[in-house]
Amino acid sequence: MIKNYIKYFLPLSVVLFTSLTSCKKVFKEDNFVAYFGGEILNPQEKYVLFLKDDEVIDTIYLDKNNRFMHKFDSLAPGLYTYKHNPEYQYVYFDKNDSLMLRVNTFDFDNSVVFCGRGDEKNNFLMELFLKNDADRSLMYDKFDKDVKSFIKNIDSSYAIRKSFYLKRKAEIGWDENFDLVARASLNFHHITKKEIYPYAHQFRTGENIRTKLPSNYYDHRKEVDFENALLTNYSPFIKYVSVMLNNVSLQKDHLDLNENSLENNIEKLNITDTLIKNQKVKNVVLNNVAMMYLLEDQNMYNNQKFIERYLKLSSDTKNKEEIRELSNSVKNLKVGNTLPNINLTNTSNETVAINSIITKPTVLFFWTSHAESHFVASHKKIAELQVKYPNYEFIAVNVNDTKINWENALKKYKFQIAKEFHVEDFELVKKKWVITKIHRIIILNADGTIKNGFANLFDVNFEQNLK
Repeated sequence: MIKNYIKYFLPLSVVLFTSLTSCKKVFKEDNFVAYFGGEILNPQEKYVLFLKDDEVIDTIYLDKNNRFMHKFDSLAPGLYTYKHNPEYQYVYFDKNDSLMLRVNTFDFDNSVVFCGRGDEKNNFLMELFLKNDADRSLMYDKFDKDVKSFIKNIDSSYAIRKSFYLKRKAEIGWDENFDLVARASLNFHHITKKEIYPYAHQFRTGENIRTKLPSNYYDHRKEVDFENALLTNYSPFIKYVSVMLNNVSLQKDHLDLNENSLENNIEKLNITDTLIKNQKVKNVVLNNVAMMYLLEDQNMYNNQKFIERYLKLSSDTKNKEEIRELSNSVKNLKVGNTLPNINLTNTSNETVAINSIITKPTVLFFWTSHAESHFVASHKKIAELQVKYPNYEFIAVNVNDTKINWENALKKYKFQIAKEFHVEDFELVKKKWVITKIHRIIILNADGTIKNGFANLFDVNFEQNLK
């Protein structure tokens, strides 16, 4: 894939770019100049954001040809984020790297390609990301397997990706600093699945398999450095810590299986406070726990109790304000409130307001082409529910996608089991409907008021909401 894209960089100021990115160019020890540029096909905005640890360093504007170039007079080596809403990805800079990026927003992750000084490492990270992403999209059914079959499956897929990692490491010859990021991408994806399995299996099948796990099942926890601030905002690390906290809190005998209960989530805050001493890392994890909890438990009394504990443990003023704002948004989705209105696009390319099409009890479910197995599984589940609950309307809402991706997915699978709609402004949906998890379901009464704003389609007790 990468070779096929390189030719498109040729028109981009070849002479200048070659002089900037030459691997043979020698830089002084105190020279930390770096360059970041490229081209955005089908841009959604007129700029690219460049961030470090979730803080915007620069806003880089596109020219009339949708290209950009930025010189950093001093850029410390490390992991950065570039964002072109609603998408983002990571880029790693070594000293004096000069990187050119090309990406098509119609297929963001799959189209990312780098060239220039430092390109091999970054193309490797993207390839590994895509391999992990493809593996993740196939995992839903794997959590139903017995312990032996599950371990065999994930160990096999891990061995394939580790072989790829070792091969590229030998070919490229990167240093230990980059290897920290590479190994994090490789290993956290694997051990995240191990942490999810015990409670996902019980959640999906009703079987508690914890006593059947091998004695060394959690040995990987001994290898995780929870104090390493270099990975604080790297999504593989954050995802792992989140599911690990879920798993540990659910192992407590006095707590129930509901990972979203007040007791379990206060336990997660307390575990975080005990486990992590680095305050920067602790704040990020506490904030993530708080966001996930507030999206799931809509009991206002519980929320207040939780926030009180969170505010005592976190020292990040900005995060605290974000959590307060999120809590207020959740309040707007409480039972009995009218669903905040949002415009949707139907398959006839017409714009309609959601509140104008609710005429009977309705189930809103969400999907994205970036999670293909969920897309298929959710539509199949809805097909079953349509037969059992004919008095309900079922509406599918495509989010975090381009219109082209939405249309292509519908053509590919040809599902005819729900009214299909697409949302152009995903940021608005996230804010008004607080959509951050793809398995989220909103159930409405016939008058458009909320019956349950935070249901889960794959909860074994989901159908109780429809009776």
